[in-house]
Amino acid sequence: MKTSRYFSEAPITELYEWFAREAEPSSPAWARVCRQVAATPSLAAALDSLPGMARQPNLFLGAMKYLGGPLDAGPELPGWVARHWPQIERLATTRFTQTNEVGRCAVIAPVLASLPQPIALLEVGMSAGLGLFPDLYRYRWSLDDGSVVTADGGADVTIECRVSGSGLPLALPEVAWRAGIDRNPLDPEDPDDVAWLRALVWPGEDVREGRLAGALAATAGREVLRVAGDITDALPLVVAAAPSSATLVVVHSATLAYLSRDQRARHLALLRELGVHWVTNEGVRVVPAIHDKLPPGFEDDPRPAFVLGLDGEPLARVGSHGQWLEWL
Repeated sequence: MKTSRYFSEAPITELYEWFAREAEPSSPAWARVCRQVAATPSLAAALDSLPGMARQPNLFLGAMKYLGGPLDAGPELPGWVARHWPQIERLATTRFTQTNEVGRCAVIAPVLASLPQPIALLEVGMSAGLGLFPDLYRYRWSLDDGSVVTADGGADVTIECRVSGSGLPLALPEVAWRAGIDRNPLDPEDPDDVAWLRALVWPGEDVREGRLAGALAATAGREVLRVAGDITDALPLVVAAAPSSATLVVVHSATLAYLSRDQRARHLALLRELGVHWVTNEGVRVVPAIHDKLPPGFEDDPRPAFVLGLDGEPLARVGSHGQWLEWL
């Protein structure tokens, strides 16, 4: 996963060619759109006019889907973008890439369950807070030997994950308290927020979009402390609000890459200062303490992947949407 500096500074052609490679395994249609953007000067110029992080492909692609635009490359794409540019620009500069992928709970839940129970769960970059309910969903972990481990939190949302190697037991945590921090927390009961979240799911990923819809319905109205603010500045007060009777765990999942290097360093230093457990599910180079401890050859694997870590220690290589887990 690239960082905020790359999204803000990379040439649009390079940025969209890179994203095409990332999207290809999951959404060939979005990959074709990205390649057309890279090859079309008018599209590249329009996207290059956006400020900073608004240039990132997921925002443009999400805006197109949200607005009912083309879901594949084609001759109509440049004209459609030109006609709808004011709406695209508004969405790209006011919305965020808050993909609330509940599939990631399949790799995070065992880490949470390994800590003293119950836990007080605090998610940094919560989006609509779907990741705050790892104890609510149903899981099917498929092992190397062909066996399947299941767990059922009761909600009609099933998450499947392929597991390789040996590591922590595959189990659900007991969550006693839930809180999240986001610069723009989303509401699973708000139709516009729901429409934006569904727009961030790529064409061809029907299972993901159905799972998202189910998770939104399952979590709507459930009690969560939602805090709007800077994820670092707000952290101490939210940590202080957690019940002392539960093990406090702070979770970051595809969040820290959107901070600058200095912001990330400040945030990680604060976590250590607060003395909390912290789970990271981030790109390979996003958390330096974890990256420095990875085994030789880890980065030779060409698959898009995250590193799952606990308290600065790497635990596993995982699929970016939680679809597979390989214990280290």
